[in-house]
Amino acid sequence: MPQHHDVIIVGAGQAGLSLSHYLQQRGIDHLLLEKHTPMHAWRHQRWDAFCLVTPNWQCKLPGHDYAGPEPHGFMKKAEIIDYLDAFLAKVKPPLMTGVTVRHLKQQADGRYAIQTTAGDFTARQVVVCSGGYHEPVVPRLAERLPAHIVQLHSEQYRNPQALPEGGVLVVGSGQSGAQIAEDLHLAGKQVHLAVGDAPRCARFYRGRDVVDWLADMGYYDMPVDQHPLREGVRDNTNHYVTGRDGGRDIDLRAFALQGMKLHGLLDGLQDGVMRFQDTLQAALDQADKVYNGINAAIDKHIAEKGLDAPPPSVYEPVWQPQGGDATEHTQLDLAAAGITSVIWCIGFKPDFGWVDAPVFNGRGQPMHQRGVTQQPGLYFLGLPWLHTWGSGRFSGVARDALYLAEQIDAKLARTEDTDVPPSGPITARLVSTG
Repeated sequence: MPQHHDVIIVGAGQAGLSLSHYLQQRGIDHLLLEKHTPMHAWRHQRWDAFCLVTPNWQCKLPGHDYAGPEPHGFMKKAEIIDYLDAFLAKVKPPLMTGVTVRHLKQQADGRYAIQTTAGDFTARQVVVCSGGYHEPVVPRLAERLPAHIVQLHSEQYRNPQALPEGGVLVVGSGQSGAQIAEDLHLAGKQVHLAVGDAPRCARFYRGRDVVDWLADMGYYDMPVDQHPLREGVRDNTNHYVTGRDGGRDIDLRAFALQGMKLHGLLDGLQDGVMRFQDTLQAALDQADKVYNGINAAIDKHIAEKGLDAPPPSVYEPVWQPQGGDATEHTQLDLAAAGITSVIWCIGFKPDFGWVDAPVFNGRGQPMHQRGVTQQPGLYFLGLPWLHTWGSGRFSGVARDALYLAEQIDAKLARTEDTDVPPSGPITARLVSTG
């Protein structure tokens, strides 16, 4: 007989652990299945100089607020892992590691059948907490790059010293791309950056971290159905900024003044020459427009509340891409530029192929209302903008987990009389986390 539980949670990152915390409070039988080890992505898919881009005070996992000495600082990679390990020790979840879920489908009796590398399970309800970043995106033209060029995805990059001597092309200027380009630039590497359409924001403005201002303005509590873009906000690229060295802006124009080479969107590769669209000027201008727009909203908030703050300012470009060689920003001869490494920072795509349920849109993303799908007993947790901006972050996942725990509890109460009791106790394969 398959092992049965009231609830099975797939994934033991911050989302799965947060939900386990609330289910334990309610005495609800559940089991977490983790493909790797808890918080695997934080441990093994971040570069060495990685740090949070939001201040530490926003780390509010259930029963585990940040309690360190720098609430307005930005935890580095090792500190983040320590914070999460302490949370794991508090939660002590019923957990099986090294388990890959191969297939999930609801049966005729309403239960879910879960086929895994550790055997079969059944559950009344299932919560998918495996995130939305599964398959690294690398374009097919990567196959045509010279064999001597080292190629990495952002999740594989660790530090500049691990790369060969020579120039580096970073493709993508979202949070990861911009921060990795900065990491390489500070190490003295000749960096070429293919700039996309990611927006940017100030780190500090009018005497405070911009995150502090936006929190006071209620931005982080805005549910997705009240956002001007509605569900479309889930497709937005995150603003690039950094918490490095106490936090600062990332200004690509300033990097260009210092010798970084900027290009437009990647467009193709021919005869050893990388080609880019003529989009650099528009991309930089739009990023600055968003930057100034956020600051203008803060100005309005300060004026409306009559707050005392340093005077406002407007960012003025310190560098423009006009002038010089007309092809400087649209072509890159890899050999002539001495490019020996390419780092792909163009994101991930979801892979929920193992979830056999009619709850996905045409792009393979789950359709839901605050994590609740139209298929009874199937939920998602930890996705970006699942409910608010913080849903995929330490700041908002607790609120989402509590909401789902309440939905799960209510559904179990409605179906308690019709379900068969669990088949027995959790087996010895459970990992002790205490």
